Amino acid sequence: MNIIDIKNLSFSYDGEHPALNGVSFTVEEGKYVAIIGHNGSGKSTLAKVMMGLLSGFEGDVEIFQTPLSGKTLFAIRSRIGIVFQNPDNQFVGSTVADDIAFGLENKRIPHTDMERIVKEYADEAGMKDFLEREPQSLSGGQKQRVAIAGVLAMNPDMVIFDEATAMLDPKGKREIAELIAKMKEKKPELTILSITHDVEEASHSDQVIVLNDGRVVLSGPPEEVFSHEVELQRINLDVPFLYALKKELHLRGVDVPSSVKDLSSLEAFLWR
Repeated sequence: MNIIDIKNLSFSYDGEHPALNGVSFTVEEGKYVAIIGHNGSGKSTLAKVMMGLLSGFEGDVEIFQTPLSGKTLFAIRSRIGIVFQNPDNQFVGSTVADDIAFGLENKRIPHTDMERIVKEYADEAGMKDFLEREPQSLSGGQKQRVAIAGVLAMNPDMVIFDEATAMLDPKGKREIAELIAKMKEKKPELTILSITHDVEEASHSDQVIVLNDGRVVLSGPPEEVFSHEVELQRINLDVPFLYALKKELHLRGVDVPSSVKDLSSLEAFLWR
């Protein structure tokens, strides 16, 4: 089943210069999809349309098999969790526990159930020992994990990461990547959409969609998309380190199977 079905989507901020121009793609339930592109490619505009933050677009946008409109926006949004670039903009509670509980309070979840859910998702996010801490005292990666815990506590059908790792150091990015993997393992039917310029992050997804000048220029599994090295360089995108390394090994007569998805499995393959 397709969770997202977008056909010929176009949008312009000024009525003259299109930020999106005939964008079409689908996302299946339970997939982890990365939408990548350089600044000005249209990926942030696309995210805002899907979140219902921009109206006046042309084309068809269906989410959860429901056409996106003013009448359906609330019902669609109630099934989506959003993690933004700056977690400070999402904090509303005085403690980590209060912040994770905020959405549950709005849904009027009974207090006893709320305590259990907050502890469960704080544990999932590796933040169970920080429940009484002030969010502002946390590191960037810890703040994002709290934001993700608050989103997951609402039990969404889809989570949109809007440049959620852009402000993090390599350690923080690695922690979020590990948390996303745990999310998928616990709830395989959860659909994840990551809007990012980080090709390393995109390399861990099931599907990569590349935008340039408001158009989809490449789409498919990471192995396929990142094989188009020349096309990606032309639009100022790099190839993930692993894929560049696999290409170099191929040139030296070592063919690495597509099942090798990370550096640790590559090391195991080379030393087998």
